[in-house]
Amino acid sequence: TQYSFKEVFGTLVAQKQLFDVVAKPLVEDLIRGKNGLLFTYGVTGSGKTHTMTGSPGDGGLLPRCLDMIFNSIGPFQAKRFVFKLDEKNGVDVQCEVDALLERQKRDAMPVPKTPSAKRQIDPEFADMINVQDHCKVEEVDEDNVYSVFVSYIEIYNNYIYDLLEEAPFEPIKPKWNNCNTPVRNGDFIPPQSKLLREDQNHNMYVTGCTEVEVKSTEEAFEVFWRGQKKRRIANTQLNRESSRSHSVFIIKLAQAPLDADGDNVLQEKEQITLSQLSLVDLAGSERTNRTKAEGNRLREAGNINQSLMTLRTCIEVLRENQMYGTNKMVPYRDSKLTHLFKNYFDGEGKVRMIVCVNPKAEDYEESLQVMRFAEMTQEVEVARPVDRPLCGLTPGRRFRNQAFQEELSRKLEMLGGPVPGEAEQQSVSEMVLQPFPPLPSCELLDTHDDQTLPKLIEVLEKRHKLRQMLSEELAKKVLSFKTKLQEFDSSVISKENYIQGKLSEKEKTIAGQKMELERLEKKVKTLEYKIEILEKTATIYEEDKRNLQQELESQSQKLQRQASDKRRLEAWLQGMVAETTMKWEKECERRVAAKQLEMQNKLWVKDEKLKQLKAIVTEPKNEKPERPSRERDREKPVQRPVSPSPVSNAPPVRLRHRRSRSAGERWVDHKPPSNLPTDTVLQPLVPHAITVAAASEKALAKCDKYMLTHQELASDGEIETKLIKGDVFKTRGGGQAVQFTEIETLKQESPTGRKRRSSPSNPDPPEDAADSEWTDVETRCSVAVEMRAGSALGPGYQHHAQPK
Repeated sequence: TQYSFKEVFGTLVAQKQLFDVVAKPLVEDLIRGKNGLLFTYGVTGSGKTHTMTGSPGDGGLLPRCLDMIFNSIGPFQAKRFVFKLDEKNGVDVQCEVDALLERQKRDAMPVPKTPSAKRQIDPEFADMINVQDHCKVEEVDEDNVYSVFVSYIEIYNNYIYDLLEEAPFEPIKPKWNNCNTPVRNGDFIPPQSKLLREDQNHNMYVTGCTEVEVKSTEEAFEVFWRGQKKRRIANTQLNRESSRSHSVFIIKLAQAPLDADGDNVLQEKEQITLSQLSLVDLAGSERTNRTKAEGNRLREAGNINQSLMTLRTCIEVLRENQMYGTNKMVPYRDSKLTHLFKNYFDGEGKVRMIVCVNPKAEDYEESLQVMRFAEMTQEVEVARPVDRPLCGLTPGRRFRNQAFQEELSRKLEMLGGPVPGEAEQQSVSEMVLQPFPPLPSCELLDTHDDQTLPKLIEVLEKRHKLRQMLSEELAKKVLSFKTKLQEFDSSVISKENYIQGKLSEKEKTIAGQKMELERLEKKVKTLEYKIEILEKTATIYEEDKRNLQQELESQSQKLQRQASDKRRLEAWLQGMVAETTMKWEKECERRVAAKQLEMQNKLWVKDEKLKQLKAIVTEPKNEKPERPSRERDREKPVQRPVSPSPVSNAPPVRLRHRRSRSAGERWVDHKPPSNLPTDTVLQPLVPHAITVAAASEKALAKCDKYMLTHQELASDGEIETKLIKGDVFKTRGGGQAVQFTEIETLKQESPTGRKRRSSPSNPDPPEDAADSEWTDVETRCSVAVEMRAGSALGPGYQHHAQPK
């Protein structure tokens, strides 16, 4: 059995290689504002949890995803509480003051709700997140600020539980269990299940789920590890730490652009992009006859298999809808697992699946089922691009702001003051007082000191003169500055007038373009209306074309049927011609044979008469004439006319022994053309008779009686005429049947002749010789002739023997 997959990894594959192929594209899409779903699938004990979390010294997909995210957005992260998630799967942006108040509230709490990045890492998972690859996304929007939020839930027995939820401890109010009795301090208090809701963008989310804002890989993995300890696992015969629930670790990345100064976050909710990456560790499918599960374990296994079956059904329906164009409803609501990720299967992001296979021989059949399902899921296309909002601000704002701040700090350091206003004032005063001579010491130690005051007066006079010079120079500069300012104002006014003229021209151009645009829009509407009319006309013509094509096809089919009927009729007529030709050939042969027999009989009769005449002439008068030739001829078997053999399966014939000579009955007088005319006095006279040479259906249908005139040679060489009579009646097949009832014999004998015996070797014939001869004639004549109506061969005969 062979199955095809996009990538196949061996048993010795490194976690980094698996991450680069499977999870790295999903992290890149997450930072670009797209959603992603990654889940591990396989039988129990096949290594799904190990693939997701990893082992000490070699982290799995989850810590590597976190490390790549924070390596990419590390210098661009926003301060805590700048982004704030609401309870309806949305995100808001706060100003710096509100975020500062939130941080002060958090710092004032006795126990921090979220782990701090400055705390020491738990040595239990420190080796798992010590990833030395430093993988990151190359193209990150540097004008955005980012914040990461994580949550951790599990789906146990088709109920959703928050693994990060901390039950508040109330020492006054006791806890109550299912038996309505207060529990002890050490008893376990089960968490409350959460509900699924749909937000305004039709995305599914878990209400009341704890979402923690994290700032580093260590902090995020510590949150994950805290929830991992609460996850439900159990010891089965196939796995010592078997996952009894589906775990979902959700990473949400909120990003928003900076304002025009590149200093603060843009306070517009529409510009916030919230993307999500879900890492799902599915519980393994298992057969209870192998795990020997009982009680709670059995119920857990049933719910796990049911949710996986629902996932498989949803994938199959999606594949069928995409391949065959059907619109079947996908049963997402049959399971919380498929209902939670409904928007992914509807096209709101990429979906990747890692199939874990255990090479054990005991898992062969289940592994085949897993790989068959995984191969089928590759045919489902769900990826769809997501449009990101455009802020319309100049790119590179962050770096320009940083460069400005660095340059300002550098200049302040050079001037020796942190405040820009004081530094400027000090520099101006130093620049102004620098040309003045320094003041001498003004301390008077003696009343008779006559040097200090003159020196001071001299210095002050110099300073006064210098001040006057400076004021005159300043007045000149002010005058020149005013002149230049006036010139600048005049030039600005002239430029402004020029710009106003240009602006009025542009406005006129814009007005003309607007009018042209309105004209074009009207023309477009007119053309659209014409196109719509043409489309309707084309639709009508296409409908007429289809109808004409259907009519043409029906006419062509009709012509084909007529042609086939014509061919069948020609074949039937050819068969009829062939059969009629064969029938008449046989009839001609029969007539020729009958004529030959008739001529032989005539020749024999003449020969016999000549022999008799010769015997009469030659025999002596005292002796009786002897005809030895007759004796010799009697020894020869007399040829009888060929008659058809009786049919054994003929229907029974009615036996009627009556002789009715009623004047109202009509007869069919059948006289074959081979009969010889007899010049006897007694001739058969039948009233109301229809004389025919061959029996026909038309003649039999008009009469009630039938008579056949048959001639044969008697034992003495004379012609014996037999009248074979019968009754005519209808048959079930629509024809006519004749039942022979009696025979009348007309015989001519010579007065000089003597009675001949039937056989010279038997001088004393038995008494029943006449009976046997009669029986022979009766056997030959007791047949029925049926004329079949509509026969293709014309008048035909069917002989029915009289039952003995």
